[in-house]
Amino acid sequence: MSELIVIGYDDQASATQAYNQVLALSKDFIVKLTGLAVVNVDAEGKSHVETPQKIVGVSAAGGALWGMLIGLLFFVPGVGLLLGGAMGALFGKLGKSGINDQFRSQVQDMLKPGSAAVVIMAETITEDKFADAMAPFGGQVLKTSLSEEDEKELAAELSDGS
Repeated sequence: MSELIVIGYDDQASATQAYNQVLALSKDFIVKLTGLAVVNVDAEGKSHVETPQKIVGVSAAGGALWGMLIGLLFFVPGVGLLLGGAMGALFGKLGKSGINDQFRSQVQDMLKPGSAAVVIMAETITEDKFADAMAPFGGQVLKTSLSEEDEKELAAELSDGS
């Protein structure tokens, strides 16, 4: 099961500091990342995504799933696999998982022009240590889970659609 955590901040500087803390927590094995990004929303309301160069252990299907989730949550054109009819099946499967319309709406409502968010997809996480380490940065936390079965189905859909 993967945890999908979106932490919203009022400014890019806070989000960048939190993002760097998540990278440090990954090196300390407090969180095992399968995806990490910081999303900045400019004054015009356009989302910009930054990701680390490489997250060790992420498969091609996992990377495609991560890209698709970022594109879906933040309506970032060109990010993820936005390929025709295959997306309908993917959206249907996502709706049955923890990433439903309500979650996507909460993410969109949280991000206003000038704000930013850290988006974390973790295979494993030591909740108490993670929470303690992230507390100084504040932010609004949204969290959902993807079961292993959901991930496998989505990865299969992605590989079939490519």
